[in-house]
Amino acid sequence: MADDRDSAYLLDMLQAARKVERYVRGKTFPEFESDEILQDAIERNVEIIGEAARKVSEAFKQAHPEIPWRKIIAQRNVLVHEYESIGLSELWEVATRHVPDLAEKLAPLLPPTPSGDPG
Repeated sequence: MADDRDSAYLLDMLQAARKVERYVRGKTFPEFESDEILQDAIERNVEIIGEAARKVSEAFKQAHPEIPWRKIIAQRNVLVHEYESIGLSELWEVATRHVPDLAEKLAPLLPPTPSGDPG
């Protein structure tokens, strides 16, 4: 089970992932491609996911190899430090394929809230 700090970072990751899912729901790639605000919102939340993942304890990461920690953190580093090299199609794939998969894997790792749902 996650300690309080890990739980907080996992919750940050899950909340950002759910935002990304909401933002792209019902959207097409051409809509995403023409919406600068949506692009920025997706990029920011993917950065948050990566930054929170970076802060999760090594012990927790090792206990949960089903989460691609290194890839998540690497994606954040590319967005922050090599932003000019990110293509919209890559960001779209992250938002529509990888983030929903991550949210599905993260949810069971968090303790339920009083409403019964994690996060």
